[in-house]
Amino acid sequence: MATLSPVSVIIPAYNYADFLALAIQSVLRQDHADFELLVIDDGSTDGTAALVAGLADPRIRYVHQANAGLSAARNTGIRLARHPLVAFLDADDEWLPTHLSSAVAAFQRLDPSFALVAAGSARIDASGNPLSAYPLLPADREVPVSDIIIKTRFMPSSVVVRREVFEECGLFDPSLRSSEDRDMWIRVGKRHRVYQRAAISTRIRKHGNNMSQQADRMRTSMSIVIRRAYATEAVPHRHLSCWLQAWSLFFVQSAWMLHDAGRRLEAFRDSCLAFVVCPWPLRPGDFSERPYFRLRALLRFAASLFAAR
Repeated sequence: MATLSPVSVIIPAYNYADFLALAIQSVLRQDHADFELLVIDDGSTDGTAALVAGLADPRIRYVHQANAGLSAARNTGIRLARHPLVAFLDADDEWLPTHLSSAVAAFQRLDPSFALVAAGSARIDASGNPLSAYPLLPADREVPVSDIIIKTRFMPSSVVVRREVFEECGLFDPSLRSSEDRDMWIRVGKRHRVYQRAAISTRIRKHGNNMSQQADRMRTSMSIVIRRAYATEAVPHRHLSCWLQAWSLFFVQSAWMLHDAGRRLEAFRDSCLAFVVCPWPLRPGDFSERPYFRLRALLRFAASLFAAR
C-alpha cells in the first residue's frame, strides 16, 4: 500500500476561541495522523493564544500576526506549510475523522492533473446540532471551472489542495472580504482539474457571527469574482450560457440576501434582473434549484414589496 502524503492543515482564527477548541480536536481525531496543524491567529483579542498554548500535541504550530483578514491568515499558513498537500479548516467548523484520509486516498487514485479535492458538507448550529443539509451530490465527480463560476460548489473547510498549485495560481486575494475562496478555486480550476467527493466529511457551523450575514459585502465580492473570471476568460466568452447563468444566479442570491436584510425594493429589483438575464436555469439539478424557482421568487418578492406599502 502506498504511503499516504503528509498534509499541512491551516486554521485561520480571529476571536473564535469558543469554537476553535472543537475545530482543533476534530483535526487531532483524524484517522490520518501524518499532518501538521498551523493555527494562524489573526490578531485575536480573546483567549485564542492561551487555548492553543494549553495543547501539548507537537504537530500544532501557533503563529500570531496583526489582524489582516481571513485571506491574509490563510496565505500566511500556505507560506509556512511544509507538506505537499494543504487542507483548510475555518475556526468555527469541524471535520469528521475520515476527512483527511479520504482526501489523500482520492489524490492517490486520481490522475496527477487533479489539484484540488473537496468533500460534501453538513450544516450545524452554534451548539453543534444538525441543521438542514447542503444538497448532496449523487456521486463523486469532476467539477469544471464553469460550474464554480456559476455557483460556489464547496465550502473552504472541505478543500485539500496540492501546495505547489499556489505557486502557479497565486494566493487568496486579501482585498476580497468574502467570496475569496470562490475566486481562488476559479483560478485553480482554470489551470487544473477539480474533484468533489459526494461523502460528507465537513461540518459547517452557522451562527450569528458568520461573515455571510453581510449582504453588501457579499454582493460586492461576488460581483468582483464573476467580473474577474470573465476578464481573464476562465471560460471563453463565446460560452455565453455560462456567463448568463452566473449573472442570473448572482442576482438570485443577491435578491435573497437583500430580502433577508429587509430591503424589499432592492430584492425585487435583483429578482427581476435574475429573471431577465436567464429565466430558466439550464441545469437546475446540478445547481440545487427547483423548477420555476426564479419565477416563484420574483412573485414572492413582488407580493412582499406591495404588502409593505
